[in-house]
Amino acid sequence: MIVTHLKLKNWRNFREVDVPLHERTYLLGANASGKSNFLEVFRFLRDVGKAQGGGLQKAIVDRGGMQALRCLHARKDNEIRIEIHLSEGESADDDHWIYVVGFKHEGQGARRTLVSTEQVWKSGVRILNRPDQTDLADKARLTQTALEQIQANEKFRPIARFFNEITYLHLVPQLLKYAEKIGGNRLEDDPYGQGFLERVARTSPRVRDARLRKIAKALSLAVPQFKELRYAPDPVNGRPHLEAMYQHFRPNAGWQREEHFSDGSLRLLGLLWVLLEGNSLLLLEEPELSLNDAIVREIPVMLQRIQRDKKRRRQVLISTHSEALLDNPGIDARGVLLLESREEGSSIRPINENESLAIRHGLSVAEVVLPKTRPANAEQLGMWE
Repeated sequence: MIVTHLKLKNWRNFREVDVPLHERTYLLGANASGKSNFLEVFRFLRDVGKAQGGGLQKAIVDRGGMQALRCLHARKDNEIRIEIHLSEGESADDDHWIYVVGFKHEGQGARRTLVSTEQVWKSGVRILNRPDQTDLADKARLTQTALEQIQANEKFRPIARFFNEITYLHLVPQLLKYAEKIGGNRLEDDPYGQGFLERVARTSPRVRDARLRKIAKALSLAVPQFKELRYAPDPVNGRPHLEAMYQHFRPNAGWQREEHFSDGSLRLLGLLWVLLEGNSLLLLEEPELSLNDAIVREIPVMLQRIQRDKKRRRQVLISTHSEALLDNPGIDARGVLLLESREEGSSIRPINENESLAIRHGLSVAEVVLPKTRPANAEQLGMWE
């Protein structure tokens, strides 16, 4: 299942969004234009639809409440609304789903956050429409979505499963290297990779070893002297570790644990792992960090090759500032979205006809679109005192 379209109203710094999405969608924009907020929509829906420990109210509280979620420019209409279109296949004849959820403060008394609308459409037929008469008779029911209730989402459970399987990983190498020393509580779903090794350990040995062999082939092309990668739990306490063999004049002297890997090696390893991990929607935020430009330039090709495998075919949404990544001629311009900051909130749009024409005539996305994301007065930073 892939997301084909997204509409938003009053979400974070967006007053309104209405954009198509593709199997590989690249989000471009200046700092604070809303790239992370755009990706956060999908993490929000994942948290709402969780079978355990989720739900609308918790998803809102975890993000700082309605004040933090609602667009500051929404002066009169205080409803937050998300509409997401999904397709179960590549053909127009495949099942097509639409899920809509809106919510806002009750406006009186306890000022609860209530569902203002929730609809589900399947192949053009509406199969859920809230609030219904039962909801209006007992407004406490509107504190929950049907999405999060097993007894209520039976007819559209594929949507709930899809949201629940959305993957986000923005691996921070230092959190992985020093996880044991840092300790403390981890964020739910561990988006920054502090528990990445436990994630590897939970994978069945056959699948884990097969993935590590494929990752090792890629690392041998990107990392000097790299030779082999293996899963190696600590023989004393059983804690999971990865070890890499580097070419060395002394046999068996080149094995190193993950705390000795370079930041770039860990970032690339994490990226390759999640690409091989499943077929759910994958959210990647600035995958170019810590990587050499020569490697970054190949990321679009890596994504394309992974998607050739029907078993692992997955939709990927990527936010990036990287000129090297966007210089790759293999990027489909139809999958590029440009975020622009304005006085009344951020806007987001596909590239226009002139931009598309320039790309069709041989210019890259980096040359045509990326310059439009640069702050107008950035050069004045060099004169700052």
